[in-house]
Amino acid sequence: MRFRSLLPALAAAICIMPVSGVCADDTALIKRGAYVATLGDCEACHTAHPDKALAGGLALQSPLGAIYSTNITPDRETGIGSWSYDDFVRLMRSGIKKDGSSAYPAMPYPSYSKMTDEDLRALYAYLTKSVAPVNLKNRAPDISWPLSMRWPLAIWRLIYAPKPAPMANGDAQGALVARGRYLVEGPGHCGSCHTPRNFALAEVAQSAADGPKYLSGGFIMDHWVAPSLRSDNAGGLVGWSAEDIAAFLKTGRNKHGATFGAMNGVVLHSTSLTDDRDLAAIAAFLKTLGPPKGVSATGFRYDDTVSRQLFAGEISPGGAQTYVDRCAACHRTDGRGYPGVFPPLAGNPILQGPDATSIAHIILTGGRLPGVAAAPSSLVMGSYRDILNDQQIADLVTFLGHSWGNRGATITAAQVAQIRQLTRNEKIPAGE
Repeated sequence: MRFRSLLPALAAAICIMPVSGVCADDTALIKRGAYVATLGDCEACHTAHPDKALAGGLALQSPLGAIYSTNITPDRETGIGSWSYDDFVRLMRSGIKKDGSSAYPAMPYPSYSKMTDEDLRALYAYLTKSVAPVNLKNRAPDISWPLSMRWPLAIWRLIYAPKPAPMANGDAQGALVARGRYLVEGPGHCGSCHTPRNFALAEVAQSAADGPKYLSGGFIMDHWVAPSLRSDNAGGLVGWSAEDIAAFLKTGRNKHGATFGAMNGVVLHSTSLTDDRDLAAIAAFLKTLGPPKGVSATGFRYDDTVSRQLFAGEISPGGAQTYVDRCAACHRTDGRGYPGVFPPLAGNPILQGPDATSIAHIILTGGRLPGVAAAPSSLVMGSYRDILNDQQIADLVTFLGHSWGNRGATITAAQVAQIRQLTRNEKIPAGE
């Protein structure tokens, strides 16, 4: 009996003994894997229900119909609990599931194919040994036959998916840009949203080495425009310092603007939880990217003409009047807002590009800044869907895009009506 009572203590002693290292190694590996999952923002796509973390079921929109994220908890029946490490790596690097079928490229395996063996092994350890198993069956996509057939995905993979080529992760001291490139091109899969896609919905560039279209901006299927992350004046980061970029990723806001749409989840679940050195690395890498071909790298220059007119009461009907009535209290007549609280509109990247979809989308549906540890205020902009008609919103968006030195696009009432219809079921997200 006395021997049996000593067993728990003996087991604990063995686990912490340096000669073994098994338990300590597992703990360190799982901890690293949890961080890799944060870098890859796994939660944003694979959690549809807060009480069922990583159990999938979130609808990801595509032109063919909704695709639902899968259960990646270690449940053996509905998740990946029966998957070997080799099964897991084949999916992450080649887009092939355990049963041999092809994953939809909504799962960004072209980016994950660049991840190191060490990071993939750590991620596998975290998902299979630390995440709580959830028994939740995967939901079939809402894609009608014959488009729902999976075999064409194998052809897509052969044509458009890069061959697995793990990158150096830049962990060495001093390799800041290399580390940033690994995070952006690999686990962070930034190109999935911020790079244009071709007719087959493949990213036109997979890395900075593929040319200036990489991270030059893209259209997201939930009716947002993902801005350019290159140093250009068409919605890009030309006027942003590396410190501005890091602050935006950490807090969701800076002196140039604030996060919106799908980027809210990225900040909430990923970048706000990323360590400061990695944020600095991401920023350092992004600042190496010049403008796309034919786009200027001249920064925003403020023009006070509209500011002086509004201050003097010289308000023309249409967009200017709507702005003064509905927007100026927070964003000010000079368009400079209150950075960190109410984002500036003068020089805001979403008001410099050739597509005004995002600004019209925000006005229609409203938005909420995510509250994070470094910036806990979860600030809300209300929806104007039931307050302004299509022509009023079109006039307002056009006014914003051509005031204070902005170089934004014009939008029509018909285009606003289309965005209104496409976003009719959207609501301002609840506070986090």
